[in-house]
Amino acid sequence: MTTLSRQQAPVASAPKPSGPKKILDSFFNITGRGSTVAREVRGGLVTFFTMAYIVILNPLILGGFSTDAAPLDVAGNWLPAAQVGAMTSLTAGVMTILFGMVANLPFSLAAGLGMNSFLAVSVVQDVTWPEAMGLVVINGVLIVIFGMTCIRTAIFRAIPKDLKAAITVGIGLFITFIGFVDSGFVTRTPAGPPVQLGEGGSIVSIPTMIFVLGLLIMGALVARGVQGGILIGIIISTVLAVIAEQVFKIGPSSDSNLHGWHLNMPILQGNIVSLPDLSLAGNFDLLGSFSRIGVLAATMLVFTLVFTNFFDAMGTMTGLAKNAGLASKDGTFPRLKAAFVIEGLGAVAGGAGSSSSNTVYVDSAAGIGEGARTGLASLITGVLFLGSMFFTPLTSVVPMEVAAAALVLVGTMMCAQIREINFKRFSSAMPAFLTLITMPLTYSIANGIGAGFIAWVVVNTAAGRHKKVHPLMWVVAFGFLIYFARGPLTLLLG
Repeated sequence: MTTLSRQQAPVASAPKPSGPKKILDSFFNITGRGSTVAREVRGGLVTFFTMAYIVILNPLILGGFSTDAAPLDVAGNWLPAAQVGAMTSLTAGVMTILFGMVANLPFSLAAGLGMNSFLAVSVVQDVTWPEAMGLVVINGVLIVIFGMTCIRTAIFRAIPKDLKAAITVGIGLFITFIGFVDSGFVTRTPAGPPVQLGEGGSIVSIPTMIFVLGLLIMGALVARGVQGGILIGIIISTVLAVIAEQVFKIGPSSDSNLHGWHLNMPILQGNIVSLPDLSLAGNFDLLGSFSRIGVLAATMLVFTLVFTNFFDAMGTMTGLAKNAGLASKDGTFPRLKAAFVIEGLGAVAGGAGSSSSNTVYVDSAAGIGEGARTGLASLITGVLFLGSMFFTPLTSVVPMEVAAAALVLVGTMMCAQIREINFKRFSSAMPAFLTLITMPLTYSIANGIGAGFIAWVVVNTAAGRHKKVHPLMWVVAFGFLIYFARGPLTLLLG
């Protein structure tokens, strides 16, 4: 557990719970992990409000409201945004509850952003949406098999502790960069350096100012050891955002309004309650892509999905477990096998519901930063996801800029793990550095892990430390070489 985590979630002496709280405490081992029911509830709330954007964003990536706005598949078909949104909430809710109950970890699941973007931009150019979701289901089945046969656990145990620490730090930098970009604190430049502060080196929009103010409020509350500091900060920042929208009529971000709110506007729009449309459930074709584009091409797509899903989730769970103080010295954490299996089932469920593969979300770090240590927090988050099917307008009140502030704060906490990396030995320092720096710069956890794996095998072997390289590291490093070269290989193999 990091120093900042201890400050945020001190183990306070409290009377033993009784009644319903005693049952919850016994089932989730809340007291044993130094937490309380109240802290778990707060953590679950914070994680949900930090992740709620996926209910809005996933339908915009995978679907649309017309053929003009939606990504069309090879047959010219598209996924209705309302149906994708309903299945996004349902699948995230069910899988997060299941993960909390079975794995008893404060990790929440939802549709993976990397996976859904890959499907919308690349995969459906060659196959139909049902066929693409069939590939996601196959990917999930394989990951479940890897989890049940302990292949995934064996690979996890083979990762050196320096790389595990680097993965945690890399994820901290990654979610910090996500927060900066989503809030408009950093933007791309048409020329010169890749990114800049705000626009022209200056903060120019009110939403970005709300982000900065929210970050300072949350940071001050956490520094003072205020219980529920992150949640209180989210509430205060959201209220300020609502007031700012009412006063300045900022509006959503668009080509004609570059200084608007990103994704969510802090206002209630339309009816508060709506019935979900779950008609996309079961709308997948398991093997159709193999006959449409051929066995080899379809297999390469599955390989890409598995590698992305497999190592993104593994890296995320490593970082979250260490940040929660639940990881042992070798980086393993309680109910490791169950966590891997349930995460694989999330991919199956996401494909079967056309919401894309569901995976553990790095945003869960926000709830952990609030003090969550058990699956009760995931149970709370999952129930709120299920509720969001009926209250979509309410989930969109918290703007992206406020959620981004929470991510940056938690990124700070996760970076404390950098002290566990042995920078005095270059054969450890270089792979670790490549791992932690590649994640934010390429916007991918899997890419960071791949760079670290390959560098670890090559550099340590060259340094005469080949006995320190686990055989599985060689296997996975070779797999990553194929993963990084999958574009040219696909063209070469036709």
